[in-house]
Amino acid sequence: MRPVEEVVADIDRAFETHGDTFRKAFLQDANSICIRTDDLVEIIRHLKATFPGVDRVTTYGRAKNLARKPVEDLVRLREAGLNRIHVGLESGSQRVLDFMEKGCTIQQQIEAGRRVKEAGICLSEYVILGCGGRAMWEEHAVETARALNAIDPDFIRVRTLRIVENTPLYNLEMSGEFQRLTEIEIVRELRLLIEGLHGTTSQFESDHSLNLLIEVRGRFPEAKERILATIDRFLSLPDHEKEVFVLGRRMGAIRSLQDLETEPLLVREIEAVIARIKESGRTAEEAAYQLTRRMI
Repeated sequence: MRPVEEVVADIDRAFETHGDTFRKAFLQDANSICIRTDDLVEIIRHLKATFPGVDRVTTYGRAKNLARKPVEDLVRLREAGLNRIHVGLESGSQRVLDFMEKGCTIQQQIEAGRRVKEAGICLSEYVILGCGGRAMWEEHAVETARALNAIDPDFIRVRTLRIVENTPLYNLEMSGEFQRLTEIEIVRELRLLIEGLHGTTSQFESDHSLNLLIEVRGRFPEAKERILATIDRFLSLPDHEKEVFVLGRRMGAIRSLQDLETEPLLVREIEAVIARIKESGRTAEEAAYQLTRRMI
């Protein structure tokens, strides 16, 4: 862990280089919350004093640490200037968390989120679609919705699982022990998750390139029926139109479902690409998945 003096010196150097030009600041590293409260308060206060124009200070926080942090300490951090904490919920299923070796319990996840909310700090919870694989997808969706209902975070942000080569999960996939979901199956999982959200007032965001349906966003509970209708619109497409949309999204050619109606020339071009892919003995799903491997 870096000494406070070292972090303060970094802040001073940033001011010397850029002046008071920043409006948002992110405290780096995966778990700044593990720093002693007194030290983190000192760092945030120095940041705000050095950059008075900064109106948002954000950090990551692990649930295991937040669940042990007294609410009073979190209040002190808010008063010093910490506005938002991002937490990786990943899943509300204990089986999935254990499979991922997350290192915490779902009870800790819920307690952590509630403490952040009680302290008056904006809370953003992240969910990984597909991380339960084919064996646990329903449990993953249902239990994640239940956990989010218990926390009621300010933001729910979904990310789609991307399996990186030469990792333990990749090895499990290669051995057949882990079966990843197809693009269509992930959308069904997403629907089940959203269907299970009751009473939450969260802003739901699908704000990442790996997510298939970027239209899935809005404030709950008002946006719930509209979001479900968008998902159902995709799921009700004929199979060949689903292929066009999925591959088009992964190619970066299609952005939203509306493009299927407003861009007929583009659709025909993608259909031609799919025809060539199938002539080579591959499927459009396989081609789309390979394209996701290039994404971050």
